[in-house]
Amino acid sequence: MDLAELEIFRAVVAEGGVTRAAERLNRVQSNVTTRIKQLEQSIGVPLFVRDRRRMVLTSAGEALLDYAERILDLVQEARQVVAPQSPRGRLRIGSMESAAASRLPGPLSEFHRRWPEVRLELSTGPSENLVTQVREARLDAAVVSGVIDDAMLESTPLFKEELLLVTPRLHRRVRAPQDVTLDTLIVFEQGCTYRRHAEQWFSRGGVGKRPARILELASYHAILACVAAGAGVAVVPRSVVAMQIEPHGFATHSLGREGRVVTCLVSRREQSSAALLALRSLLLASV
Repeated sequence: MDLAELEIFRAVVAEGGVTRAAERLNRVQSNVTTRIKQLEQSIGVPLFVRDRRRMVLTSAGEALLDYAERILDLVQEARQVVAPQSPRGRLRIGSMESAAASRLPGPLSEFHRRWPEVRLELSTGPSENLVTQVREARLDAAVVSGVIDDAMLESTPLFKEELLLVTPRLHRRVRAPQDVTLDTLIVFEQGCTYRRHAEQWFSRGGVGKRPARILELASYHAILACVAAGAGVAVVPRSVVAMQIEPHGFATHSLGREGRVVTCLVSRREQSSAALLALRSLLLASV
């Protein structure tokens, strides 16, 4: 097994087959097929289940992919440290959905314009899940809520966010949890920092004012639509509310100090690729 075979293997997985992988790598299809077979022979197990339309990873292939990505990323990082150059290679970024929708489009577009050689991969999820993926080297960095107190990680504050309580439009004014008349809190899955802020705010009102039901949804668009329909209340960043173009079917209420949170870029302390440094600088400049 060599680095070229691992690069080809990763490309075949990413592109879903030999044809597109060959185009991406500027190789002939027969060469890509041969190198994959050589890799399988050297390991002694099949890496793909093949059919007419696609190539699907076997369990052995899935295990190798994790190691291949880590090996290739370490090689890229070593090259950057030994001989710094302009950003290139792959950069895996995670982000909360709110930041990905409202804060990142501009900076990421500018990043791609300046450094088209970097293959930027963006995934979204709850802050706690993203931090775990950074810690386990499955992401190079992530935009998350709050400063992460972890000796293994570096947190760079990017901007401050204000969380708002969102209710149906005709709901009475809310100054405290006791003023909320609906008993359903609409949130993202466990691991979402904003969900934890919402639950902590409601806990101020005592046991009797904590939401009786939790409704988990996967997008802010769905959350706001359900609030407008009267299904419950939610806690949403002001930046997301500001993106709504159609007339609001909901009202917003301040959470006071408890609604003020900081958003950070977290990465492993030993991570120092040119691509990551360039992204961090661009994000700081865009604030």
